[in-house]
Amino acid sequence: MAEGTQVPDAGTGWLGLHGARVLVLGIGGIGAECVRGYLGAGAVVTAVDRDADRLDALPAGPNGSAPHTIPADLTEEGAGAAVVREAAEKMGGLDVLLHCVGINDRRPVLEFSEADWERILRTNLFTAFGAAQAAGRHMIEAGGGRVVFLSSVSGHLAHRKHAPYAASKGGMNQMMRVMAAEWASRGVTVNAVAPGYVETPLTADYLEQPGVREDLVRLVPAGRLGTTAEVVGPILFLSSPHAAFMTGHVMYVDGGRTLV
Repeated sequence: MAEGTQVPDAGTGWLGLHGARVLVLGIGGIGAECVRGYLGAGAVVTAVDRDADRLDALPAGPNGSAPHTIPADLTEEGAGAAVVREAAEKMGGLDVLLHCVGINDRRPVLEFSEADWERILRTNLFTAFGAAQAAGRHMIEAGGGRVVFLSSVSGHLAHRKHAPYAASKGGMNQMMRVMAAEWASRGVTVNAVAPGYVETPLTADYLEQPGVREDLVRLVPAGRLGTTAEVVGPILFLSSPHAAFMTGHVMYVDGGRTLV
């Protein structure tokens, strides 16, 4: 298998996700790859995005299985709880929540208005809270579950022109830890996967700017950018029974970026 080009083969069932009921929020890039990965592992999946055309374009899984879909704008108050409720009804329960909703706006701090700041925090962090809180209630009542957030190295590193995005991911990491501490005794694990520089629709325009790609690659000890597929494996692991004693962790998938 060529490095970084395919979703890990989870079809053997070793992950223990066969039949797991999974809700994926946000399918732009990494989220869509995760839907494929979960389906390949035999999970039942519901995918949520505000772009109905994007939902319609999701491919079927390796065995022809298709995800349930729910078009929804999670920035609306109460939308997270409503989506969790609808997904649990569709699938007969909820075992895993994956939050992949996120936007960025690369400008210096002095150029942001309060409205700009609120828009990014509401999209990235508020949607994570609303959905995870609702999923946590459901999972505690059911006796266990997995919550996984898609964070970023920006929640740890002080990247220029990333202030609201970095704040949203740093806040997400701390929110995740508190949820993990509060829910651990109830069988619910809460973790985050923090990719480094990965080629996604969120980064495409930025990487096309002169010199940007080369400058970013120089910061990564692995000597290249990551791919969406390379983030899937860690997310599937944290969603699985193998990670039952892991909670409150930020797992960096960054080619060594946070080492330097």
